[in-house]
Amino acid sequence: MTTSMIVPVIDVQSNNFQEMWPAMLLAIKTSSFIAVDTELSGLGTRKALLAESIEDRYKAICHAARTRSVLSLGIACYKKLENKADDTYLVQVYNLTLLCVEDYIIEPQSVQFLVQHGFDFNKQYAQGIPYYKGNDKGGDVHGQNTRTLFVELLRARRPLVVHNGLIDMVFLYQCFYAHLPDRLGTFTADLSEMFPAGVFDTKYATEYELRFSASYLEYAYKKCKLDNCKLVNASGGGPSLFLEFCSYSGQLHTYVDYRSCSEESSQEGPLDVCLRFSAYGWCPNGSSCPLSHNTDFIIQQDEKTKENKRKKRKKRKHKADQEAGVQEGSPNKKPCMEEGSSERKEEVLATGTSPVTEAEPMSDRPKGEEEPLSDARMSTNEGNGESGVCEVQSSPAEGAPEDSPLGGKAAVAEAKKAEGGTHRAGFDAFMTGYIFSFACTLKRSPNEPSPETVLPRVPEQALPQRQVDPPTNCQEHLLQVLQSPHPQDGVCVGEELI
Repeated sequence: MTTSMIVPVIDVQSNNFQEMWPAMLLAIKTSSFIAVDTELSGLGTRKALLAESIEDRYKAICHAARTRSVLSLGIACYKKLENKADDTYLVQVYNLTLLCVEDYIIEPQSVQFLVQHGFDFNKQYAQGIPYYKGNDKGGDVHGQNTRTLFVELLRARRPLVVHNGLIDMVFLYQCFYAHLPDRLGTFTADLSEMFPAGVFDTKYATEYELRFSASYLEYAYKKCKLDNCKLVNASGGGPSLFLEFCSYSGQLHTYVDYRSCSEESSQEGPLDVCLRFSAYGWCPNGSSCPLSHNTDFIIQQDEKTKENKRKKRKKRKHKADQEAGVQEGSPNKKPCMEEGSSERKEEVLATGTSPVTEAEPMSDRPKGEEEPLSDARMSTNEGNGESGVCEVQSSPAEGAPEDSPLGGKAAVAEAKKAEGGTHRAGFDAFMTGYIFSFACTLKRSPNEPSPETVLPRVPEQALPQRQVDPPTNCQEHLLQVLQSPHPQDGVCVGEELI
């Protein structure tokens, strides 16, 4: 069944920043977790970013953050809705176009990549929200500006979710918080104080928890969407994920970029997959590559390969049983493993889904029911005097059928065509949050009423004192966070994030 999902992403610039301020604050404060993503003006020397020492990598990223800037910031607020079937989240997504008012380096390679994916530099320089980097400058901590918005994100004390996010965290720190410390240990300790509910990296979760064949953002998102669709369609398949979006009207409607997330049922173009793009989501030949870069097609091929390996393994097992003289009804006969048992884990390992050891190539980013007014409906009466209202619009997270009410908005999405590509900070933040919410759904048992065990809520209080020994073993830490019923607060920053 061809499915689609329309994701409304609100574009925020200097001309509507104050108007959208109350809505953004409400979304942040009422969220269960917040996913973020950035688009950058450059990263500097790629060789230094892939240094063997994590300390050397951190220094290289710091140098890039001090000399370059954040061009856009994506914020996706996911709010868990109680008293609903399965795991249902209200999602509100914002794409902020930013403009650093200080001198900064912008790399031609970065410009080319962003333009190919629809970034409008004319709009950025004309309507970008201005900000200063480093420490507070004068009245930066007062009023409505990007730095104050970041402070409100810290005050919300919600789990922060990123994808391959060490670079994102370093840039966010330098651009909207303070000058970066020289040592990685100090930086991670600061993050532990800034985000006491934890920083979660979905690239790590994709590789070591979900065990996907690839871990780049678009692949991980579409694979989660496909797996969730199977759970929804399967009878008694366990908990599944559903999303609800706001239906925007009035002035707000003019700010919304509707992103269509359709599953491509047929492959047009090359039938041979580009192996480099399939593994890393990046190819040096770009759009001129003669091989397929279609992520849906790549996932289909991976699913076929997985199924073929499963059949071959089953056939080998049956042949081995015959050779060993195992007969049906024999007391020594071993019962067949049911799906979901240890054989399934063995199957995952046998399909080549172990984490890729080679560092991922780097370019700029390669990287229902009505709710109460205070939570699910927002109205704004600022700006030019026109009002806009957003109301909850329900949608299954695996995708709504095209003949559903949500799918009917496809005409609207077509009229307001997306600005090309998936690499926009707002939509990337949405995909990051989707992966995390799906992972949380899988990690809770079917009898567990709520996934709050993996979404810690930190009480409103003063920030804790800086930790002397910040978490160092990131793999063990995230495993504890996703598996333990009482996760520890902390931050996952380490070598595996690059």
